[in-house]
Amino acid sequence: MSTSLARLERKLGYHFKDQELMLLALTHRSYAGRNNERLEFLGDAILNFIAGEALFNHFPQAKEGQLSRLRARLVKGETLAVLARGFELGDHLRLGSGELKSGGYRRESILADTLEALIGAIYLDAGMEAARERVLDWLAGELQGLTLVDTNKDPKTRLQEFLQSRACELPRYEVVDIQGEPHCRTFFVECQVALLTDKTHGQGASRRIAEQVAAAAALIALGVENGHD
Repeated sequence: MSTSLARLERKLGYHFKDQELMLLALTHRSYAGRNNERLEFLGDAILNFIAGEALFNHFPQAKEGQLSRLRARLVKGETLAVLARGFELGDHLRLGSGELKSGGYRRESILADTLEALIGAIYLDAGMEAARERVLDWLAGELQGLTLVDTNKDPKTRLQEFLQSRACELPRYEVVDIQGEPHCRTFFVECQVALLTDKTHGQGASRRIAEQVAAAAALIALGVENGHD
């Protein structure tokens, strides 16, 4: 196996027994021969099941519509693309010349689809438990930032609207630490709210995710939300 693929496995936190499955998951339809579309189909179904199961267990009082909206936010292409960029997945894609020239390795939809294909490949390589463990680890920051209050809006938006409704200063976010290698960083953020004595904290695979987690913690500290009902 190449050093490049071994590096990607370390970022993903998973070592493939069948390296051909990994290569297939990284192969876009623009590339000659077999491609990852079937693995993407499988991975999408597995991702939706794992996310749905996690939300079902995490929010025992939630109604079907709320769970559906939360799952849609959790598995949307933007979220998957952020994760994929954290893994530097674009550096490992197998693309046709046309896609390479047009910057396909940066395209959100291609990155998200490839991550789904990798989920399908992990499932075929090692089973559902291995796939569940990886998916839940990757999505831990996003899961932590979810609440049932106004599931159509993210925590930063809800916090801002709450403070504006009370004519308060807007929250201030500050990155206080970044850990890990450049290709697999964890961001640590503090959120300062005038109505709170203490700052709240968040961490995640991107600054955006860390800020959302910190905002969700602020909403709970303010007594606006409790995170579960």
